[in-house]
Amino acid sequence: MIYNTIEALVEYALRKGLIDESEQIYSRNRILDALHKKNFEPAEPRRDASLNELLRTLTDYAVQKGLCSETTESRDIFDTRLMNCLTPRPREVNRMFFERYKKSPRDATDWFYKFSGDVNYIRRDRIDRDRRWKIDSEYGEIDITINLSKPEKDPRDIAAAGKTASASYPPCQLCVENVGYAGRIGHPARANHRVIPVTVSGEGWFFQYSPYVYYNEHCIVFNSRHVPMVINRGAFDKLFDFVRQFPDYFVGSNADLPIVGGSILSHEHFQGGRYTFAMEKAEIEHSFTVSGFEDVACGIVKWPLSVIRLRGRDSKRLSDLAERILKKWRAYTDEEAMIFAETDGVPHNTITPIARRRGADYEIDLCLRNNLTTPEHPLGLFHPHAQRHHIKKENIGLIEVMGLAVLPARLQKELDLLEEHIADGRDISSNDTIKKHADWAKTFAPALKSRPRKEIRAVLEKEVGKVFLKVLEDAGVFKRDKNGMEAFLRFIRSI
Repeated sequence: MIYNTIEALVEYALRKGLIDESEQIYSRNRILDALHKKNFEPAEPRRDASLNELLRTLTDYAVQKGLCSETTESRDIFDTRLMNCLTPRPREVNRMFFERYKKSPRDATDWFYKFSGDVNYIRRDRIDRDRRWKIDSEYGEIDITINLSKPEKDPRDIAAAGKTASASYPPCQLCVENVGYAGRIGHPARANHRVIPVTVSGEGWFFQYSPYVYYNEHCIVFNSRHVPMVINRGAFDKLFDFVRQFPDYFVGSNADLPIVGGSILSHEHFQGGRYTFAMEKAEIEHSFTVSGFEDVACGIVKWPLSVIRLRGRDSKRLSDLAERILKKWRAYTDEEAMIFAETDGVPHNTITPIARRRGADYEIDLCLRNNLTTPEHPLGLFHPHAQRHHIKKENIGLIEVMGLAVLPARLQKELDLLEEHIADGRDISSNDTIKKHADWAKTFAPALKSRPRKEIRAVLEKEVGKVFLKVLEDAGVFKRDKNGMEAFLRFIRSI
């Protein structure tokens, strides 16, 4: 079983173009070495197994032989080592990418995205587990996903990590030092990870895909140096330079302050991809002109967060105006709207920018952010409010800003339990796992008792979507009412 699985894995790599015929024996021997096998018996390759099944068989063997433990993280490290036996070296990956780029950027990214899945860096079997749906709203069609592709921490791995000396290499999970890194408990395996060098505004950066793929061709572009996130004129120029080189992609940056920023503020990076979010399709509800920038189309976007859209043929002019808006916003205070540029010397205002091409034009959305905390809202005034935490408590970053809810894995089990309790008419507050949802469920559950499970699930998903829309409105610095719009226009006039 082991030998025919090895042969099937090598045949898979040959079929996917990861190796050629001259590398078959070499690749087989690398796999044998990883399995501590000193012998090989020719065998007919398995024909009935997926990549995931082949890797599981070999990793099961490794667990039996004591080559790795049975925890998910340990198994991931080992099966990634197996895939690295079949993954081309970085120089060859770069050559293949740029050969295709000469034909078109789209050819290059199509190939690299497929490659990242073929080498199992993007674990397609896990991505397929994510629960996804859409809801209609006044702002357009909103995307909802429950992220199940990130493996949950095993208590045995947590205990093992506590007994292991701390390590500072790679410096962070974005750094280029992750390329080819075997991984350890507490740091994901990246032996099969490959990145593409790109020049962004004259600086060395790298391009890769996210292993978790929250949307189509979800990519990450990161600085070759481990430098912190910053939103400034340089950031706008870099975003435009990237979409100039990859016009099929949008690209955006998380904000550079805690609460309203991303999970990694210590390393400058952007996220992009080939996907059209609801925010991109949202219409302009108020157009305006900025003196000296009559060549730039400006408007307030109809969106739950506070977004200014700029569009024009010259990206430099858009960067000039975006910089002006950023500087005005950094220093802007409107006490009536509870917007304070700083308190006790701590700055609060920043921007989440997203750039894209519109034919020959460039476009940038500037989402105004503020991370003020108050006694009533200690996690952030413009952060999901406490009554929404049963669904979403985490920060609202770039992806959520654009209209994709990335919800915690716990919700999968909780929604299944809610479905059961609603169908049976059971008391939701009596179950410790879902009692936090009881008050929310009372608004729609009674009418669903004894209804078909499919109908109950559809209603639950719609109601989750409504909560996410409220979460986005919480994050909007200018609220979606008469007073909020008047406050937004006061800021526009200040520009």
